[in-house]
Amino acid sequence: MGQQAFFHAPHGGADFLGIRTNRSGATEIIYDDGVARRMVWRVSGPASEARLNEALRAAVGAVRVVPTLYDELKKRSIAVERIAG
Repeated sequence: MGQQAFFHAPHGGADFLGIRTNRSGATEIIYDDGVARRMVWRVSGPASEARLNEALRAAVGAVRVVPTLYDELKKRSIAVERIAG
């Protein structure tokens, strides 16, 4: 998974979700609310890029992005661990 994917809230908010690969090759999910909150999670197990993109796209379209992100990841059996924020 060498690509990056980024999603911005369609409802005019500054919410941002992204996927990146860190230096050691692990996949990370980044959330930023545009004001004060920045959170980073490491994907713990194998997960396809398509499933991650689906989960992030659904979450960023919700009013409550972080709780929806957790729900979407759980639906797809994608395990994450919070590493920052």
